Amino acid sequence: MEAMKKILVADDDNNVLFLITELLTRQNYQVFQAVNGDQALREAGSLHPDLMVLDIMMPGIDGIEVCRRIKASPDTRDIRVIMLTAKTSGRDIEAGMAAGADYYLTKPFRINELTEKIKELIG
Repeated sequence: MEAMKKILVADDDNNVLFLITELLTRQNYQVFQAVNGDQALREAGSLHPDLMVLDIMMPGIDGIEVCRRIKASPDTRDIRVIMLTAKTSGRDIEAGMAAGADYYLTKPFRINELTEKIKELIG
């Protein structure tokens, strides 16, 4: 039997954390949570998830910097990253992709777009 894929969801909005956790758990992913950038970095290093769903605007280190650090480290650079954020400007999207994000999804988001992209990135 194949091991469950691990996903780390980092967002300071508890409603978003709950919604995404419930959704992905029902789809047989093992889901972990972080509520700020510092925790997201620690969890990424210790859990080594297959994928992160990462908000940009969080207390402490923002999601762009979290993504940049994850992609710069040999231990975590293979973690796939989906940015999920209310920041919709072209400059914000460019910054997310330049930091190493695999996909950029803006809030409010369509659930099926998130789940389809996750399946595409990690199965």
